[in-house]
Amino acid sequence: MTRVDALKDAARSGAGAVLLTSPVARRYATGFNASAGVVLVTGGEGFFITDFRYIESARAQVKGFTVLLSTRENTALKQVAEILKTRGITQVGYEADTVTAEALEKLNKELEVSLIPAQERIHALRLNKSADEVAAIKAAQRIAERALKEVIEGVLRPGITERQLCAEIIYRIHLYGADGVSFPPIVVSGPNSSLPHGEPGDRVLRRGDCVTIDIGAQKDGYCSDMTRTYVLGEASDEVRRVYDTVLRAQLSGIAAVRAGKTGAQIDEAARSVIRDAGYGEFFGHGFGHGVGLEVHERPTLSPGKDDPLTPGAVITAEPGIYLPGKFGVRIEDLLLVTEDGCENLTEMTKELTVIE
Repeated sequence: MTRVDALKDAARSGAGAVLLTSPVARRYATGFNASAGVVLVTGGEGFFITDFRYIESARAQVKGFTVLLSTRENTALKQVAEILKTRGITQVGYEADTVTAEALEKLNKELEVSLIPAQERIHALRLNKSADEVAAIKAAQRIAERALKEVIEGVLRPGITERQLCAEIIYRIHLYGADGVSFPPIVVSGPNSSLPHGEPGDRVLRRGDCVTIDIGAQKDGYCSDMTRTYVLGEASDEVRRVYDTVLRAQLSGIAAVRAGKTGAQIDEAARSVIRDAGYGEFFGHGFGHGVGLEVHERPTLSPGKDDPLTPGAVITAEPGIYLPGKFGVRIEDLLLVTEDGCENLTEMTKELTVIE
């Protein structure tokens, strides 16, 4: 079943039509990347309405949709309203999680229909990745790994700054064919590595530092995500102990992944290892999250998340221990959920690497 067919099914079983206004949802539906436009799907038709900047490309690339031109006089919403009116559709599902209050007021005013939150149904469609989506994610992951491997082998040394190291990674991600990075890379060293989402700055890397590098590439719109922590020069007994604990926790969580398990169950499989080692208070985020067109999407693997995983979901496995003012360790892989386990999409080693 194509995506437009799946959206038509959602429209038939829901409000009668689905309106997509966010860039990510538009791209998911049409495969077309544009900064402007709307997608309207009824039970039997699909429409993509965009402006002059994109109309020629859209007409050539977008399949399964009627592509219409929006103008100042005949705006996208005016055309949506006319389509709904002529087909007698009085209810429309919309993305309540991305539409602002101002935009919602405009939709209510111009469409004159009942707007029904439909984000759960839309997210459910995006949850399980097709073979093409998985292939794009794998391609993005290979690019990120190639960039990181090259930087580790030739650039990561004492004397370079976090910011410089980050720039070297970003350059290579672009060089090796990515659309771009999936998110601003996290490159933190020494005491800064205890900041889970720290930003690279002008700190100079030193011998004995832990260096945490969290990166992702984007290919054909799809994201990758991975983290590795390295040690410069020598690893103390404490660093080795923490690293070993994080790695054991990650492997325990990965072993628990399979369709039907909840995010909370998988998180606990990893969290219990860290807690039993005495570091429970230093692991404050969840075990993982979904990855696709967005680097953070559903499902969520953390305490209290009781929705069962389904085959085809792509998730991260990223436990960490962060000792304030000292150092932090995080190890992150990318997994494809299957009926009886998972496929690890990450090929790069995660054994403790000490760089002389």
